[in-house]
Amino acid sequence: MRSVAELLTDCFQKHSKKTALSFFRGNRIETRISFQDLDVNSTKMASLFIKQGVKKSDNVVLLLDKSLVFVVAHIALQKIGAVSVPLNPGFKKSELTYLLNDAAPSLVIVSPELAGMIRQIDPTVTCMEIDTKIAFQALDILNSCSRELEKICIVPDDPGLIIYTSGTTGNPKGAVLTQKNLVNDASDIIRIWEISESDTLCHSLPLFHVHGLCFALHTALISGSHVMLLDRFDPDVVLDILKETRPGLACTIFMAVPAMYSKLMDALQGQTPCFDHMRLWTSGSAPLPVKEFQRITQAFGKEPVEREGMSETGMNFSNPLKGEKKPGSIGIPLPGVTVRIVDHKTLLDAEPGQTGEFWLKSDSIISRYWKKPEETAMTFENGWFKTGDLGKKDSDGYYYLTDRLKNIIITGGENVSPNEIEGVINRVDGVIESSVLGIFDEKWGEKIVAAVVKTPASGDINRQIKDTCKEHLHDWKCPKQIIFIKKLPRNTMGKILKEDLKKLF
Repeated sequence: MRSVAELLTDCFQKHSKKTALSFFRGNRIETRISFQDLDVNSTKMASLFIKQGVKKSDNVVLLLDKSLVFVVAHIALQKIGAVSVPLNPGFKKSELTYLLNDAAPSLVIVSPELAGMIRQIDPTVTCMEIDTKIAFQALDILNSCSRELEKICIVPDDPGLIIYTSGTTGNPKGAVLTQKNLVNDASDIIRIWEISESDTLCHSLPLFHVHGLCFALHTALISGSHVMLLDRFDPDVVLDILKETRPGLACTIFMAVPAMYSKLMDALQGQTPCFDHMRLWTSGSAPLPVKEFQRITQAFGKEPVEREGMSETGMNFSNPLKGEKKPGSIGIPLPGVTVRIVDHKTLLDAEPGQTGEFWLKSDSIISRYWKKPEETAMTFENGWFKTGDLGKKDSDGYYYLTDRLKNIIITGGENVSPNEIEGVINRVDGVIESSVLGIFDEKWGEKIVAAVVKTPASGDINRQIKDTCKEHLHDWKCPKQIIFIKKLPRNTMGKILKEDLKKLF
């Protein structure tokens, strides 16, 4: 099996004169870079890292805003067999203190405004400051670097990337993705979504998660696609780019999280532009409600392809590119992904149609967490990766996520799925979205409560929600308390931060 760097180099040489990346600063293209220039500059950057003492399998933290520098640095690290550790530049000092101590990087590539904080956290760490606010072509850091690299032997089990999990409970864990994991995942996605050199991807996702870095950037660059790389997600800018039809500027693929789609549809304000040139709209990283599936289809003229993946596993499920896309379903397993649905109490396979925990096997799944052998051991069972996701399969072989195992509420000895209650609440006219959770209760162990976001014009719908819950749910499943808030707290990938919500009750 070839490495990520070898796959990228093959593509760089095959499409040398073609534009690889068009980088947008705000609403304009600041820099265009060809595949050949991306190859040359990443080799120069790799030479610079070697001069800094970076060796094969060393961890290197990327603490940079979304930029061409980030992309070039990541590819450079892959070329020398080092390990990219991308971190959110928006993290606070307390968060970075834990992550830097855990990752133990040999080098931190950081923007000047964050360098002082990094040195306060660890005065011994080696920092390389690169200003991402300067246009890439104006940087002089690579001017004297060599365009030649000694060949480095990189094998499938070598680590290439550490992605820290969200850490919604406890400290984040570093998922160690090997070359085999990364190559297998990219190859599967390219195959099922038919990504090719004729595609142009509108890339508005962060680069410090697998969604933006692996599912989007890796697959586009390996397949020779043109990437419109936006420095951030701005719904008005994204819509302007997606509406463009001129040759060389017209996009064909857009990947996003549900919250992004919601903001895009709000920004449309009833407009109905033509998006016929777009062939693929994908949604992941958070559940896509059925009514949002329908809104997206109506707004953009094509059904979105909902899929499911994790930092630890790569992409696991996807609705078919050609074929039925079932609203509310994460689709069918990717090639090479084997799935069990397991009763989490008995650890036996659940009966057909019953809900259980998804256990997976594939070549895209990590074999370990960084420096966490106990957590690694708890996550695997006889070679099966225990996802913590609860779900079921229908008679057509489509899979559905119903909840996270850790989100299950135990009230009066009964297991309750928050998603089931949220589905009922979300039926009520005027409800935009809701989140149901359990909070400590002396009598019942946990008490069911709900946070609801409603439309400004809906008025007082508290009684409607309670009545609807009583109509469709057992009494012990009905929320004992309902609060209304302007928006649900989410992380950068759109996942609801339930621990933050609990503080409101």
